[in-house]
Amino acid sequence: MAKPSIPGSRIASRFGLSERVFAGPGAKKLIATIEDGLEAVERQLAEELRSTDRLVDATSRYLYEAGGKRVRPMLTMLSAQLGDGAIPAVIDAATALELTHLGSLYHDDVMDGADRRRGVASAHQVWGNSIAILTGDLLFSRASQIMARLGERAMALQADTFERLVLGQMHETVGAQPGDDPIEFYIQVLADKTGSLIAASAQAGAIFANADESYREPLRVYGEKVGVAFQLLDDVIDLSADPAETGKVPGTDLRAGVPTMPYLLLAEDGGADARSLTERIDEGVDRIAAGEDPAILDEPLAALRDHEATARTRELALTWTREAIEALAPLPRGGVREALTRFAESLVDRSS
Repeated sequence: MAKPSIPGSRIASRFGLSERVFAGPGAKKLIATIEDGLEAVERQLAEELRSTDRLVDATSRYLYEAGGKRVRPMLTMLSAQLGDGAIPAVIDAATALELTHLGSLYHDDVMDGADRRRGVASAHQVWGNSIAILTGDLLFSRASQIMARLGERAMALQADTFERLVLGQMHETVGAQPGDDPIEFYIQVLADKTGSLIAASAQAGAIFANADESYREPLRVYGEKVGVAFQLLDDVIDLSADPAETGKVPGTDLRAGVPTMPYLLLAEDGGADARSLTERIDEGVDRIAAGEDPAILDEPLAALRDHEATARTRELALTWTREAIEALAPLPRGGVREALTRFAESLVDRSS
């Protein structure tokens, strides 16, 4: 894999930093180390996804080859700089967690009925639900094999994270129950489905690079809050009128009957206009489930995109972003803390 033509350009773009931040000798060394670590992760991912079985090779590499920002291994590489850097154990952990993320995408697309992922047809559209689910299972098993080589501590991190991923998906599928606050319930789903894996990735660098143990909890809190903010902003982006921005049909989750934060805030509104729009969305979801054209929701979802509920979702994401940054206070000042701060801030730009 070729390095960026401008040192640090990839890290700069993904962590929301300008090129000048990396002008100093210390920053350049930090970025070069992270870039080298990411290249090692990429090589190991390609190796782990290679199979002599033609079908397995094709399905397991499908979403990997469709691209991805590698945000999770990047966070692992960055937090590792608080300790011994991108040593082999850190590369292994980052690879395993990215494989876990990749496997979850296969499952999520089946559960959500998503047609596209990363700009290509979702795996279940190509091979069917059963093969897509089994491919996800295979990736989870390979991630577990890697973590097993790292010992009990790694296995516990993987198992705890995987449990939360499953619980998050299960709770999302079942939905809030009588007596549950729908918004609090949804936030917990986001923390489990998205925040847990980002938190594990942020912690892993510090854990396996032998950084000070006091850094682990701040990184865990930071990662979980960033994950919730990321998903709240994704709810905003999901309503985008431009599929090229997301690689998915606008309103994919809502069309599949999965409530998102803009919808929940709309339902909470209580006003006549909000009730009317909620009813139109609910009716459209029911009609789609009965086999009608998903395009029947185009107009109601466009109205939701322009509603105050969507703006409130973005404000809520800003609150979680600020809390994530505040969680970094115990970390030493320097390039790592600054990059983590800028990364959290850059999330907001995704929905601007």
